[in-house]
Order: sequence, then C-alpha cells, then structure tokens
Amino acid sequence: MGIFSCFRNTTSEEQRDLTANNFQYNEEFKYCNNEIKTSHYTWYNFIFLNLFEQFHRVVNIYFIFLLALQFIPEISSLNPITTLLPIIIVLAITAIKDAVDDVYRHKSDQALNTRKVDLLRNERLDKEEWKNLKVGEIIKIHNNEHIPADLLLLSSSEDQNLVFIETAELDGETNLKVRQAIPETGDLAEKLDRIWKFDGAVKCEAPNNNLHKFTGNLYWKDDVYALDNEKILLRGCTLRNTTWCYGLIIFAGADTKLMQNSGKRKMKRTNIERFMNKLVWWIFLLLFVLSMIAAILNSVWEADLGYKFQVYLPWDSSVPNPSMSGFLMFWSNLILLNTLVPISLYVSMEFIRLGQSFFINWDRLLYYEKKNLPAEARTTTLNEELGQVEYIFSDKTGTLTQNVMKFNKCSIAGKRYGDLHDKDGKRIADGEIDKAVPVDLSYNQYAESTFKFYDPHLIKKICDENNKTFDGEKSCEYFFRLITLCHTAMIEESNDGIFKYRAQSPDEDALVSAARNFGFVLKSRTFDTITVIEMGNSIIYKVLAVLEFNNVRKRMSVIVKDESDKIFLFCKGADSVVLERLGTNSNSLIKSKTEKHLHSFSSSGLRTLCLAMKELKKEEFQTWYAAYQQANTALEDREDRLSAVYEEIERDMILLGATAIEDKLQDGVPETIANLSKANMKIWVLTGDKQETAVNIGYSCHMLTDDMKKVFVIKGYSSEKVENEIEKATKEILSSGTKSHNNPSFETDNSQETIGEVTENNESMQAAKYGLVINGHSLVYALDEELNTKFLELASACSAVICCRVTPLQKAKVVELVKKHKKAITLAIGDGANDVSMIKAAHIGVGISGEEGTQAVLASDFAFGQFRFLERLLLVHGRWSYIRICKFLNYFFYKNFAFTLVHFWFGFFNGFTAQSIYDDWFITLYNTVYTATPVLILAILEQDVDESSCIQFPRLYLPGQRNEYFNMKLFGQSILRGILTSLTVFFFTYGAFLMNVNFNGQDNSNQQTVALAIGTTMLIVVTLQVAVDTTYWTGLNHFFVWGSILIYFPFTFALSSDGVFNLFPSSFPYIGVSRTAYQFPTLWFTLLLIIATCILPVVGIRYARILLWPTDIDKVLQKAVVSNAVNENKNNVAQEAKENGTLVQPYKNSVLL
Repeated sequence: MGIFSCFRNTTSEEQRDLTANNFQYNEEFKYCNNEIKTSHYTWYNFIFLNLFEQFHRVVNIYFIFLLALQFIPEISSLNPITTLLPIIIVLAITAIKDAVDDVYRHKSDQALNTRKVDLLRNERLDKEEWKNLKVGEIIKIHNNEHIPADLLLLSSSEDQNLVFIETAELDGETNLKVRQAIPETGDLAEKLDRIWKFDGAVKCEAPNNNLHKFTGNLYWKDDVYALDNEKILLRGCTLRNTTWCYGLIIFAGADTKLMQNSGKRKMKRTNIERFMNKLVWWIFLLLFVLSMIAAILNSVWEADLGYKFQVYLPWDSSVPNPSMSGFLMFWSNLILLNTLVPISLYVSMEFIRLGQSFFINWDRLLYYEKKNLPAEARTTTLNEELGQVEYIFSDKTGTLTQNVMKFNKCSIAGKRYGDLHDKDGKRIADGEIDKAVPVDLSYNQYAESTFKFYDPHLIKKICDENNKTFDGEKSCEYFFRLITLCHTAMIEESNDGIFKYRAQSPDEDALVSAARNFGFVLKSRTFDTITVIEMGNSIIYKVLAVLEFNNVRKRMSVIVKDESDKIFLFCKGADSVVLERLGTNSNSLIKSKTEKHLHSFSSSGLRTLCLAMKELKKEEFQTWYAAYQQANTALEDREDRLSAVYEEIERDMILLGATAIEDKLQDGVPETIANLSKANMKIWVLTGDKQETAVNIGYSCHMLTDDMKKVFVIKGYSSEKVENEIEKATKEILSSGTKSHNNPSFETDNSQETIGEVTENNESMQAAKYGLVINGHSLVYALDEELNTKFLELASACSAVICCRVTPLQKAKVVELVKKHKKAITLAIGDGANDVSMIKAAHIGVGISGEEGTQAVLASDFAFGQFRFLERLLLVHGRWSYIRICKFLNYFFYKNFAFTLVHFWFGFFNGFTAQSIYDDWFITLYNTVYTATPVLILAILEQDVDESSCIQFPRLYLPGQRNEYFNMKLFGQSILRGILTSLTVFFFTYGAFLMNVNFNGQDNSNQQTVALAIGTTMLIVVTLQVAVDTTYWTGLNHFFVWGSILIYFPFTFALSSDGVFNLFPSSFPYIGVSRTAYQFPTLWFTLLLIIATCILPVVGIRYARILLWPTDIDKVLQKAVVSNAVNENKNNVAQEAKENGTLVQPYKNSVLL
C-alpha cells in the first residue's frame, strides 16, 4: 500500500470529512496514509528520471544530438568516443551527486516513518509505525514524544485536559504553548473502552499550509463544538510537561501542515548564470555560422579541385555532386567544432560553488560562539551573487538589535518613570548609569537579583496603598495587573520552587518579568484561569476570552473576571491602534502627557506599547460573548468574523499608560553598515516599529548621520499628499546639484600619503547625502502603480531609507519594486517569521538565528548568528566567489575556442572536409582530464587581495556591482585571445614542420607528428595561461598546474604504445608517434616560440596596464608590496643593530621611500 500511496485521488479537496474509529467510512475518501516521502528517486526510476531531468538542459540535448550524428559514417570524421565519454562523465558526476543527496533524504524518511506510537485498536494499545497511521484513528502520545500527525486533542493527563507542546520544528519557537481538549471529550480520560467507542464526526478545512489557523467543527451526541488551533496538535510538535494525551488523526502524511509547508523552494539563478545561458546560445549561433562557412567552402573546393582529382580522391556514392558534399560537410563540421560549447561547464560550476560554500561554512570568523552557531550556506547556487549586492533590506528588531528586551521606562497615568537617579535621589543623564543606584526590591520575595531599575518614585507609588489618580482607582495596580494578565506566557517551575516564564516574544517576557519584580507575580495559569500574586495577595482571575494579536490588529486583549465577579477588558498594543480606541470621556490630559512620553521614549530608540482597559457590564459581555461564540464556530471566514466581533468590544477604553523596552544594537552594527555603505550598498531598514524608534536606531547604527543635508519624512495619509511629499523631496535633491553620494573612486596622493596608499576621493566624500523615512500608511500609496516609480526614484537618490510601521507583505513589495525597476542584486536579512516574505522575495535571503525562532533561517539562502557577519560574507566571501567564477568562465571559453578553432584553420588545407587535426583520445581527454583541474583549483582558491584588504578597502567590491569581471566585452576578448592562440599554435607548428626533415634526411611533416606537436603546444600554452591568471599560489595550485602538464606525457606515451594498439588497433592508430616526435628538436623549439608568442604579450600588456592605468586592486597590491618591503627593511636594520649593539632611531615609511 505504501509504495502506491502516491496514486491517491488527486481531486481538489474542499473540506475534510471523517468519523473517529470508522475506518470503512474514512476509506471512501482515499485520504493518504501517514508515510512521508521527501526523497525524489527510487531504485527503479533513478536512472530514467535523473537522465530525464538532466536532459532539460539544452546543452545536454545538443550533445546527445551530436553523438547521434557521429554514428552516421557519411558525416562523422570523429570517433563517437570523443563525445560519448565526456557526456558519460558529466552525466555520471551529476547523477552521483543527486544520488548521494537523495540517499540522505531516504534515510531521513526511513527514520521518521519507522518511529512507533501507541495506536488504539479493539480497546487496546498496540505499537505501530508512523507510516501505517490513517485518518480517523486514535493514538496515545507520551511526554517528550513527537506528534506523528495533525491531531484533534481528545484528553490528557493534566488538569482541565491541558497539554503543553514545543513547536520548535514548526516555527523555531522554543517556548511552550498550551492546548486544551474540549471538556466533553476530556471526560473520556484514559478509559480505552470509551475512547474506542468514540464516534465523533469532524468537518473542517481542507489540508493547507497555515500553521496558525484551523477551522472546523466536531459533531458528537447531537452537539456541535467549534474547533480552532488551540485544540489541534500539529505534526512536528513535541509533547512537554504532560504525562500522556490522546488524539484523533485529522491530517496524515503529506496532508499535515508541516509537510504542506515543505513545498519546493523557488529556484534562484544568478545574473552570471543567466548571462552565461545567453552566451551559450550565441556560441550555438557562431558554431552554426562556422559550419555553414565550412560547408560553402567545401562545395567550392569540391567543384573546383575535388572534381578534377576524382581519379585520386573519388567521391563517395552518397556524394553525387559538390552541393551534397557541402550539405554533408555542414553536419560534419557541426560535429567537429562541437567543443566550442563547453560540455563540462555546468558541472564544473557546481563543483566550484560547492567548494566556495564549504569555505563559508568553515569560516571561524563567521562563527557565533555565544550560541554555538556557525555560518551556513543553505544553497550552493548563489555564491557569486554575494559579490554583486547593491541593495540590502534589513529588519530592525533582532537583526540590527539584539532582541533581548529590558524593561526600561514607563508612563503611568501621565507620569513618567524609569529615569536614572543617583544615591541622593537626584536625576542624572541616561548615559551615566554607572552613577545610578538600583532601587530596593526587598519588599518582594519573588524579585530577581538580575533585574535592575533606578527610579525610586515608581516603587514608592506601587507601595502606597492609598494612591489614587483617576476615576477613584489605583493606576499602578491596574497598570501592572494588565501586564500580568494580558499575554500568552507560560510558567515553568522546577522542583526547588524556582520558576521562569516562557513567552512567545522577548517583549512579552520582559514585561511579565518586570511586573513580577515590581510585586505583580504571574504564579500559575490554566486554560481559563490565571493566578497572580499582587503585592503578596494571591488572586485568581477567570479568563473569559482572549482576543489574539496579529499583524493587522497590532494589539492583544484579554477579558477576565476577578474574585468579586467584576469583568474587565485589558488591552495592550501599538499606540496607533490603542489611542484611537479610547473613549470620549478619557482623560485628555493623561492622553496628551502619555503621547509626549511615547515620543520621548521612541526618540531614545525604545520599543513602546500602550496599555488601556475598561470594565464591562455583565449584560454587555453576555451579548458580546454570544456573537463571539457564533463567529468562533463559523466554518467560513472565521477570522474575519472574529475580527469584526473584537472591534465591537475594544472601544471606549481608558488609557492606563505606556511601556518602553530597550533593545540594544548588536555588536559591530554601526561599523558594518558604514563599511557596506562605502562599498556602494544602499541599506534600507524595513521595520514594524514606530517612526521615532526607527529613526533613533538609524542614527545609532550610522545609517542616518548629522552630516546629511536633509532627512525627508513621508507621512501623508492620502495618495495626493504622499505624491506631493515625494515630488517636493525629489525636486529639492535635483535642485541642489550635488553629485551622487555613490561616486566611487580611489586616489593616491603622494604629497600626503606614502606611495601606494589608497584613500577615498575627497570630492565624493563631500557630496551631499540625503535620508528618507516613510511610514507604513504612506507606503501603501507609495507602492501603488501610479506612484511607485516616483517613490523609487526618490529612495534611490538617498543614501539611507527607513520604512516604519510596515507589514510583512509591504516588506516583500518593497523588495519586488527594487528588483523590478533596478538592474541590481538585492539581499534581504531578517530573523523572524515576519521577515520570511522579504527573504524569499530578494535575490539573496539571509537569516539570522535570533530570539524569534528559526523561520527566517529555514527560508534563507545563507544563515549566521549576527548582523556584523554580513560584512565578511559580502566583502570577503562574496567578492572572492564572484572573482573566482569570472576568472573561471573567461578562461574556460578562451581555452575551448583556442582548442576548437585549430580544426577550422586545418580546413583550409583539407578542403574543409571536417578532418580532425588531433588524435581522438586527445579530444576526449582535453576538457575532462588535461585542462580540468588547474582552472577548478583556481576557481576555488583564488584571492586577488587578502581578506583584510577586502574589508579595509570596501570599494574594491564595486567591480562586482558593475559586472566588470565577466561581461560581453570580456567574453569577446576571451574569444579573441582564443582565436589568436589557435592561429599561432596551428600556423607556427604547420610552418615549422612543413618542409622539416630529421638528421637522417627523413621527412617529419606527417599528419600524426604535427597533430601531436599541436596538441602538446596547445595544452602547455593554455595551462601556462592559468598560471598567469593565478595571483594566489598554494601547494594545490602548483601540484595541479604543473602536474597537469607532467601527467600529459605519460598519458600520451601510453595511448601511442604498442600494447594498446595491439589490443585495439582501430581505436589507437597513433602507434609510436610519441617516441618519435619528442626526439625532434623542431618540436621543442616550436613549443618555446609559441609560448613566448602567446604568453609574453599577455604579461606585457598586463604590466603596462598596471603601470599606466592601475585599477583599485592594483593600488591595493602596490600598497601591500611597499608595506612588506618597508617592514622587511625595518626588520633587517633592527637585526643589524641588534648584532652590532647599536641603538636604531625610529623612522617613518615615507623617509625610506
């Protein structure tokens, strides 16, 4: 059954319908079983499926087509082995790589599918493998066991049928979450006979990938029970702090939400790869043109000369006339010149990228020791694009900041608390924390020693039992009561009575912990009660409803009933949504002061929340609760209906105050941003924080600076106002007439710096800079089709852009806007689930393993622990990867054109009859053995400058942004060099052997000797070209460069030996040619002459360019050489002085120079 489970009913499922323990009924729907399959191949389809996928590449199809042509004797002058063997090698290497990857997936699938769980059958529990579980069955889960399928929770061992689960595998969050069974099913407890007889029917949503939403109903005993996410246990979760629980399987296998979220990743391809694909088509066209020229010239030759020599060279029966000969020669030349299109190009690039990825993973300077997190290249296809990034889109919280929150300040009833005070009680500046004295929290036995607060006025206010501020109520009491009740944090208590909180966000944890230290302690909670110790008094609140937070609502509310049966609604959220929901009778003075405090807190870079409440009348609540229940049991549009019901109750509230939480910058963020900006990268911060907070962080991390001419703020609430603000800002920038802040340049000023010193261009550094800040409500209009180009024009003219109050969808839209209209590589970096859409939208996605889980990491292409590592990833690994792949491609096309076009020149001497100048085995081994490894090692290890110079001189990164190292111009130059090399190698060798005789007067100008001389010369010349292109030599470079030349000779002697000829006379016709040809001085003299002719001009031109038109890299290398010389001179002088016993006076480098 498992093998054929993939052939299930593929009809689109609109609603899931099942009945517990009714297997015959459930089988009618052909729901898939619980076996999962992430592997791609099986043992019986691997060869066929893998080959089918590989032949999706045009290059592979092309070579198979050529291979077929080579089996036609009338048009093929090459042994089919010359194409067959390279194709087999390339396809085999790719297949082996795919097979190894799939074996790991098979092992992972097997490990999961064979796990065992207790399955209820005939009133008893039996161990069953996960893969055999089916929809409608009931299973038992034990503590610390993984959930094998998506389950409806029926009962549990805990009070009120609660269970605690960890969802790290789903969303990366390690905090515990609570789920509760319906009380009616909870009564089933652990009674197997009753559970076996349970026949509840479930009608719910079809399988989908929404982890945070579930809509359905349970029909049992003539009653209907609403099902939501709080009653569902998802596959991938782990049961914690719960002895056991029973669950009904709703979704199994591929239908589970975990597997629904494991869809295929969108394939990202680099600019270089897309450009290379275009070049391959151009090469196809060139090959077609050359073959056509050869065919025409062959027809002319046959008509003029071949016709007259039929006595000596009779035409084949298949060639009745010159036109047919030309037609056949077209296909023959297509075969002969096929190596213009590099068959091993793509597989070579995969190996290079794999090697570069290993270097990223192994880089100790990208290792975050605090969390034991190494860097991870999660894809191997985008390495070189890291060296071309021009736009960086960054989240703020957890990406630029630490996302480790600390309760810093608050505003209660219009009074501000949290400022620093010294030992005399006097207020001091925020920066003088070393002079501040922490308050005494000894009145609270639950206070933590690690918690520090420095404002004694708040402690005095809390402890004043007679304190009353507004409406006759105690403001501080309600303020901290709200913080203690309005959250989803869980309590973990150890055996020795020590407890800690597990909150869903660092903000929530900071607030609940702060309330605990001030005397309002969250002690325990059940599904519908929260126990709080308020200044020593234990109070139990009954939770009547939880109005959950989401990115649209931007707030959370809880409705509770206290021990005196009073009902309260407590709400906390963004000031923009809470303040507009205050009642008309709200104290305007308190509101005004709170808004002032909010602005002050935000300007200091603190994260703020507003707190509000209202008391509900019993009748009012009951009416609302009936509407809430109706919306909560709706099968369609449940979320929209609930949002509408929430709106009805969250109004006419009373403002309690505001909180301010500190989230410090990560280490090295300002320096990283400054250096990346010097590398011409435009950094945009996309954050959900309010404007003042984002702007303050912008200044803290040096995105916004005081030397900026102006920071524009777009904050219009209508399309017209936003358009006017954008146009006004754009005109101001254009009218200033300043040069672009991105003007990159290097200057060498000998009068002020030592020789070779690389400095920034003063003029570019003095160019006026602008900043841009735009609010989320304005961004809605700025992203409209009518305004987005104007907005992008303005944003592109600014050196820093900050978008505040943005939603995850807006983040992705901003990235898409830049991708669509700018020919630039984009990178998005974030750490939370709200950054996933932005990370997926960008060319390159980077995830930070932070405090908000690992969803960003799971969606990313590269991952590490801190924002500062982005500098090294881009400026070092990215730049090197780009340079390496460009050198590889330029050289690869050069050597293939040099090798192949020799055939074309030989055509002028054989009537363009498509005869090969080389031995068939030389053609076969040229790309796969002789010239493969030197350029691969170059492309994996090459460093034009060392890593410290890459970071010290960030403008060295600019050539990658401009595509300066691999473009149509350089491609043309590579082709031209290949043409010139082929001309030199062929005609010099041909001329040297044309009338050549040996010492005995015997003729040396036979075809096999010339072929061997041309092949040997070609191999050595192109290999020496690799040596010339290499700037960073290692032992591996020496081994493979010189080794590839040395190994050629044993191969050549072996392939022309008597032994292989005797075994396969038709396949190895060059018998004895090596022993004979290598004895001729002419061959070695010709070799030296051609090397000098091909290599020396390249070296000379490069030297002249460095001398007369040095690039930025040349200047850095010059500086390094001079610096090394100076240091060596210093060491020598110091050593001499030490030996002579004299004292050496210090001197400056410029004196020596």
